Amino acid sequence: MADLALIRRLVAADHGLAIVSVARADGTVQTSLVNAGVLDHPITGEPVVAFVARGDASKVRLVRRGGRCAVTFRSGWEWAAVEGPATLIGPDDELAGFAAAAVPQLLRDVFSAAGGTHDDWETYDRVMADERRTAVLVTPARITSNG
Repeated sequence: MADLALIRRLVAADHGLAIVSVARADGTVQTSLVNAGVLDHPITGEPVVAFVARGDASKVRLVRRGGRCAVTFRSGWEWAAVEGPATLIGPDDELAGFAAAAVPQLLRDVFSAAGGTHDDWETYDRVMADERRTAVLVTPARITSNG
């Protein structure tokens, strides 16, 4: 089985671009493009794949319902996918043991893990709050790749 070292390499190779896939109630799959990266879960300390999404995004609503998703990274013809249970942390998705006041820093950490940088974190924080952005943390249950 592939490991998170491969995921970290693919994140760095293509700006953290990844495809998120989440099952709908009817069994079809919703997919979207995000920036994602690897960081330690703020409660468990275990490495997770994480991305940030608007609180009203379809993928977030579907994760709330189903509790799982898959995130696929690629660079050239090399790819790897992480699939597993997902934890949501944001203004509409409080997590026991995680202070709501720490959400802005978590969103910054996820953004940075995905290769993002910002010149004005205060503006970033304001936009994230206005859009009710949520961190989606995927615990790797399975990692597959073509390597």
